[in-house]
Amino acid sequence: MTILLDCILVVISIIILWKGADWLVDSAAEIAHSLKVSDLIIGLTVVAFGTSAPEFAVTISAAISQQTEISIGNVIGSNIFNLGFILGGTAIIRPIITSPKLFYRDGMILIMTTILIFLLFFGIDGWTPDDSFTKLEGLTLFILLFGYITFLFIKKDPPEEVHPHTANLKSYAYFFVGLFMIVYGGHLMVVHASNVARFMGVSDWVIAVTIVAAGTSAPEFATSISAALKGRHGIAIGNLIGSDLFNLLGVLGLAGMINPTMIHQDIYLSVFNLVLMVGVVLIMIRTKWRISRMEGVILVLINLFRWYFDFAA
Repeated sequence: MTILLDCILVVISIIILWKGADWLVDSAAEIAHSLKVSDLIIGLTVVAFGTSAPEFAVTISAAISQQTEISIGNVIGSNIFNLGFILGGTAIIRPIITSPKLFYRDGMILIMTTILIFLLFFGIDGWTPDDSFTKLEGLTLFILLFGYITFLFIKKDPPEEVHPHTANLKSYAYFFVGLFMIVYGGHLMVVHASNVARFMGVSDWVIAVTIVAAGTSAPEFATSISAALKGRHGIAIGNLIGSDLFNLLGVLGLAGMINPTMIHQDIYLSVFNLVLMVGVVLIMIRTKWRISRMEGVILVLINLFRWYFDFAA
């Protein structure tokens, strides 16, 4: 009877995710145009911050309890998942239109940030003599995030089109309710899908790198697909690029300030894989200014291969 309830709650969590994403995308578009900024700006900032909430919760909780591998691994793993399964899966359902601004501004900032993280973890940045991640480095990342967000709103892009509806109090209410629904829906899915997996004899490690990884990224997935289907490409891809930046600069920066740590050797390969993944995505963004269905398939396959080698190791 308990397993039946878990299965029902998994289905309910998926419904909550999709309905919450539907409300979030529509209200975000209205808010963006009322603030006279583009869908991309809203996707990179407000929507990205909201959909990164599960990563914030998991990583900060792990940092406080001194589970450093989980706190750092969650960020790196989530970013790779975002750029592989979610961006790839969204492009398979509907090709995503990109832009020079996304490539030259936000894409370049993402690749430079990822390389900076790689250098900080290796301890060859000149700040620390060993492979440690210090409070100063965490604070620096957090300041960089604040600077990036400030820059986006100072140099704000105008809306791509005139939206038929102007944001009102109802728009903001739908935005926050939708945001709560996708965060709660993701949490609900992780808990009850994990129970179903354990009942079927799946190990905790497999659950961690599949269901938990997918569950904490479920808000990004639901939001990006909903946005792409509505033709809101700026929100669809801006949500993922922005979420990755929030994870690297905000979540990781805050985790470093809470609990400075030594970097485990296994993390280097994961960060290096993330650098490569960002590079591949940038090439796809630049090619014909769209991410095609075939490119989406390639991104998903790259993630499947990474999972295979993780299990094989």
